[in-house]
Amino acid sequence: MNESERTWQILLVDDEEAITANLAPFLERAGFRVEIASDGAQALDRVQQASPDLIVMDVLMPHLDGREALRQLRRSNNWLPVILLTQVGESIERAMALEEGADDYLNKPFDPYELIARMRAVLRRARPGRPPLTTASRLICGEVSFDRRTHRVYLAAQEITLTPKAVALLEYLLTHPDELLTRERLLEAVWGWDYPAGTRTVDTRIAELRRALSDDVNDPRYIETAPGEGYRFVGKVEGA
Repeated sequence: MNESERTWQILLVDDEEAITANLAPFLERAGFRVEIASDGAQALDRVQQASPDLIVMDVLMPHLDGREALRQLRRSNNWLPVILLTQVGESIERAMALEEGADDYLNKPFDPYELIARMRAVLRRARPGRPPLTTASRLICGEVSFDRRTHRVYLAAQEITLTPKAVALLEYLLTHPDELLTRERLLEAVWGWDYPAGTRTVDTRIAELRRALSDDVNDPRYIETAPGEGYRFVGKVEGA
């Protein structure tokens, strides 16, 4: 069976029955098999019993919240893909979730079609038994190397100078390879949901990255433009 024919098993974790009652059937209509848990403790039990392919988990829950459940999974060396659903839009909250081992996050309220797109992207790039790219201290793609601890970028072993926002944008692209990223999503993820700027800001920083990486817009090795939609990082990324 190839990946396109596979039916993925999803564990949906949320204490709000109104959400699970509507979202689970929607995910099933999209071709997923769905199990439900109402808190982090129940989710950890279901992981052992059902061996899902992906967890979609709320952060704010009673008994055991989503982030603590995620920490316990990662401490036990379980690298099952996890998408966190959060009501907190602060960039520090998002960064902490990713550092703790989340594969992606989505702010509530969200478009269920956006959730499905994120789920499929995470499942495509998942590395069975290995940590997600979001936890790697160094990201490597061809001649490009990004040190996430120092926020330094190297091309062919030579450090290159970038503006802080271009560095943050490159980091997001590297941790979401082969995923179509809209300008709006990049603006929200890198600049913040309340940043008073238009999407042209994203285009400016993309152009900066292309110049610094010597990337040809017509024959890209790294950043591809999806006309009228956004950008996709097309290079193969490895974490170290």
